[in-house]
Amino acid sequence: MKKQIFKNMLIDGERLCEMTVTDGVITSLKPAEGENRPSFAPGAENEAAHGDSSAVQVYDCGGRVVLPGIVESHVHLDTAMTEGDPHPNRSGTLFEGIEIWSKRKERLTAGDVKERAMRAIRQQVRFGVQYIRSHVDITDPQLTALRALAELREELKDTVTLQLVAFPQEGIESFPDGRELLKKAAGSGADVIGAIPHYEFTREYAVSSLNYAFSLAQDYGLLMDVHCDEIDDGASRGLETLATRAYEAGVGEKVTASHTTAMHSYNNAYFTRLLRLLRMSGINFVSNPMVNTHLQGRLDTYPKRRGVTRVKELTEAGINVSFGQDDIVDPWNPLGTGSLRDVTLLGLYVTQMMAAEQIDSSYRFITYNGARTLNLQNYGLVPGNPANFVVLGASSWREALAFHAPVLASYRGGRCIYEADEPQRRWHF
Repeated sequence: MKKQIFKNMLIDGERLCEMTVTDGVITSLKPAEGENRPSFAPGAENEAAHGDSSAVQVYDCGGRVVLPGIVESHVHLDTAMTEGDPHPNRSGTLFEGIEIWSKRKERLTAGDVKERAMRAIRQQVRFGVQYIRSHVDITDPQLTALRALAELREELKDTVTLQLVAFPQEGIESFPDGRELLKKAAGSGADVIGAIPHYEFTREYAVSSLNYAFSLAQDYGLLMDVHCDEIDDGASRGLETLATRAYEAGVGEKVTASHTTAMHSYNNAYFTRLLRLLRMSGINFVSNPMVNTHLQGRLDTYPKRRGVTRVKELTEAGINVSFGQDDIVDPWNPLGTGSLRDVTLLGLYVTQMMAAEQIDSSYRFITYNGARTLNLQNYGLVPGNPANFVVLGASSWREALAFHAPVLASYRGGRCIYEADEPQRRWHF
């Protein structure tokens, strides 16, 4: 039996706790006792003689912020690290990005996909990510990327939880054999069914694609996550169809609308009516503020729209919203580090959620809210759950945001999967 004690953990921004972990599972969580030492070392002190297998390993977190494993609610691992191949996205638009990826997709191999995805995942783990929902383009008759990432999902299952969305990047009704490919993907390792109604040829195709994807998800018992209305067109209204289907089937907690950037352009009369349906449906939302502020409003002169969905209004209505990175060095985003701290910081600015309570609770966008989006079970720092958590080099979440605190350690089932030394800084003035 392996026993670990983690002292002086700052949880939920206010509770200083001591946590006991037995064989990778949290067995107790209680208020901390004694002094808080101003240091943290991923390596442990043993309370018994060196070499004793029954020794209790003791770690002191020194009053630092501890979060449950960070959740990446929306990323594209199949496209990661392909920026500039075969050429850069010169217009900076969503649609040119799709055209570029369509060319790059022709040269995919399993080895290519796994190597690039692994580089991206290592970056994400460096920033405390332990749960990843990746959309995977299935408008490829061989389903090369989906099969490759399904292999990687199994290889990494003890380190990260990887969910795969069967994502029809070029449409369902508007792409040759789109329906058949999506159905094939549903039986080939996908965890989640996707759609992209705003890219379909017509409004009728958009509604039909959502109905088909929804029925497929129900038939296979899968979750659903739709790239929904990722456009500046206020007339793009796939969201009302998705929410209605979820409401009528009573499965809102298993359905996610990603992006919904057209909501930024909806008039308030329509949005007010829609909000009632969204609350009733219980669906989840994912906002990708970093990439959407880059891609949206590209056809505007001035004034330019931010193009990010109404995170503040949705949150205030009690609707679950989480944040995602979306893209990491690919045709839609030439940058991107995998750090959801960066995404959260920008998200607070562009949505004007800068009140004290909004800042201090914003870690939930990338932890508990993300876990709800992914429909995760046994998530969080609660006795009986796996000991999956990260330690940040800060004494508050606000400090972590403001001063870019590093992740000092990431634990998965009580096992350290990543660690870093506290930065050494010297000023010479």
